[in-house]
Amino acid sequence: MKHRSLTFAFVLVALSCVRVLASDVDVEASLHAVGELRTYLEATPSDRPPLAEQGFAAVALTREHAQNARRLLCDDHARRIKQTRADEMKSRRLTAGKLQMPFYYTVSGDKPKNGRSLYISMHGGGGAPKQVNDRQWENQKRLYRVPEGVYLAPRAPTDAWNLWHQGHIDGLFDRLIENLIVLEDVDPNRVYLMGYSAGGDGVYQLAPRMADRFAAAAMMAGHPNEASPLGLRNVAFTIHVGGKDAPYSRNTIARQWGQKLDALQKDDPNGYAHWTKLYEGKGHWLDRQDAAALPWMAKHVRNPLPARIVWRQDDVTHSRFYWLAVEPQQRRPGTEVRASLKGQQFDVRSSGIDQLIIRVNDRMLNLDEDVIVTSDGKQLYKGRTQRSIGTLAKTLAQRGDPTSMFSGEIVVRLTNKTQ
Repeated sequence: MKHRSLTFAFVLVALSCVRVLASDVDVEASLHAVGELRTYLEATPSDRPPLAEQGFAAVALTREHAQNARRLLCDDHARRIKQTRADEMKSRRLTAGKLQMPFYYTVSGDKPKNGRSLYISMHGGGGAPKQVNDRQWENQKRLYRVPEGVYLAPRAPTDAWNLWHQGHIDGLFDRLIENLIVLEDVDPNRVYLMGYSAGGDGVYQLAPRMADRFAAAAMMAGHPNEASPLGLRNVAFTIHVGGKDAPYSRNTIARQWGQKLDALQKDDPNGYAHWTKLYEGKGHWLDRQDAAALPWMAKHVRNPLPARIVWRQDDVTHSRFYWLAVEPQQRRPGTEVRASLKGQQFDVRSSGIDQLIIRVNDRMLNLDEDVIVTSDGKQLYKGRTQRSIGTLAKTLAQRGDPTSMFSGEIVVRLTNKTQ
């Protein structure tokens, strides 16, 4: 009996120590913050003061309470999308300032457990009269078929030569994906980008700079201009070009991009999944043989929290990329960050960036233990990372992607250069 009592006492002491060591969070304050969030969300959105200014938004949360807050925020986000975005989806038209992007979509097949796939398919044309681009859009609506998912063909907002990689496209596609996650139950980890001719130009440009949005991308008969493949580390990329498609050296450049991706994958075997296909004897028109790209893409699923990231800013810059983010003054073309996560430790290297934000959640690592950040062998940070409602809400509002929400942030100063 004495032995059992000692054992029981030891267990109580051990559990107490675990609770103290696991987290410095005030459990009662954490629970109260979630209750305050629930009350806040009961008000109509127009009557709510900014969430970031509320005291409960900054309170440290336990893991369980962070999960509860995440669910509350996601449910509220979905309700607001249904209330405010249903009309624009019904009209099949998005607006960005004075520009409008009409779109067509159809839904096919049975919906999988995790939601439908989404294929965004960009038409050709560009640098042509409106009626020419309109015809290209009509053709794109019928060009491919998917056995399952949402097949969506947008009409470019302009008729310029670079109609699919101007800066307004990124925001419009973000909004489109955000809407469809809620209104068509799209799986955010099965979003695919594709395009033909000028639409292929867009794929070359958008896939690297918006890689964290897509599971895979297919480029058909296009030209990359100044785009870099570095950002494609975590998105599968396939190239389809006619062997005789010599204008603008599309065929030659397609081979070169295939070789670049071969080299990148050789140096990084767990990244840069790709397939390059040149159709010998074909010119600019591939006789629909490029449709082979669709089942290839469908095999790939996005990992929103990859263990390694390569982020290179294009001429159109972004504030976040997977679990990395920067402040507006750090958004500069040509800057580059390489970051990795192993266990509880991040390692980052940068070129052209002085300060970096690393975002974290409980799916990535244990936030109740110390997190370490190193760069070029130097320790930049070691400590606990606080979960908060404010960070959860901010990261959901930025993307409308429940799978890419983060509960904590680590800000580090960088001085080293990428290799």
